[in-house]
Amino acid sequence: MNSYSSPKALPTPPSATTTTAEQDCTTGFTTLHPDIIEFHVLKRLDGVSLSTISCCSASLHHLSSQNNLWSNICHSTWPSTSTPCVDHVISTFPNGGPRCFFANAFLPLVDPTATNLSPSSTSAPLPSELISAVDIHYQDKLIFTKVQEMETVTGWFRCSPFRIDLLEPKDVVPTPIKHPEVDTTIINHMTLSWILIDSIGRQALNLSSHKPVMVQRHWLTGEIQVRFATILAVDHGHVQCDILVTCGVSKVGDMQVREVRLEIEDMDGMHLTGKDSLIVLQRALEGKKGRAKNRLQEGQMRYKKFVDMRRERRERKLRRDGVLDLFWVAFWVSVLLVFWRFLGTVKN
Repeated sequence: MNSYSSPKALPTPPSATTTTAEQDCTTGFTTLHPDIIEFHVLKRLDGVSLSTISCCSASLHHLSSQNNLWSNICHSTWPSTSTPCVDHVISTFPNGGPRCFFANAFLPLVDPTATNLSPSSTSAPLPSELISAVDIHYQDKLIFTKVQEMETVTGWFRCSPFRIDLLEPKDVVPTPIKHPEVDTTIINHMTLSWILIDSIGRQALNLSSHKPVMVQRHWLTGEIQVRFATILAVDHGHVQCDILVTCGVSKVGDMQVREVRLEIEDMDGMHLTGKDSLIVLQRALEGKKGRAKNRLQEGQMRYKKFVDMRRERRERKLRRDGVLDLFWVAFWVSVLLVFWRFLGTVKN
């Protein structure tokens, strides 16, 4: 007797299985009460995780777009943003308020070509007021935070070298951190965020490389100068947004923050004026921002390339000046010889 066996069911394709599993998981998760999801799940996420989970479903996208969630994330990520003046500006950002601000400020590496635009391509007017929200962490501990507002419309500002000082010359900010003996400790454990905000145009960008690109120690005083930098392309080359943090040592051996400043330099090491700096910053505010896989390596690599380009530029200039010097020396020697020959001819 012939035996009959029913045919086996065809295996479900892996893509279909995955899609079904994701739909079941999402459906089961979203059956929870929205208050439970928002106050007991979403509130515990950081900005990156919250952005990721918002892509899972329409309901999660709606719940994760609440302004209060993103305001809390901004305040916890950058304590300086909890200042009333900054918090008010953040709440009025277009396309999501705090969420839009977080997207601009969290990406610390501005595209190097973001400012490589013609002057006519800048659609918005130059910022009339800038707000700096700065936070410095060491070993995941906040050691410095400050907000500073600056007007940019006076002739004095636009004609003077661009510079933002967050501390007066005699100001000292104590920290509970022991003064490090090894420079690599600073590189590995110090992070800085310098968010520049256009309070009128409602735009923001992070000018810091997140971690130091260079550390120098003074051999006599023991002061440490920590450099953070962002390199931007402009019409005539590149410029460097240079952030310098000077740390000293107290009598009991604790680290002190003695200087925090921002400057913008061109390829020749000259400081840009306020007007030229505003043009660069405005283009960067409007330009594309990106996130590197390794922010420390990317920041150091861009800074090293800039330093190499600056050195090559200086060497070319020295060679060119040397050739011009030889030319003028030869020219005046020739003139002198002709003059002496003319005198000899006159005497004869």
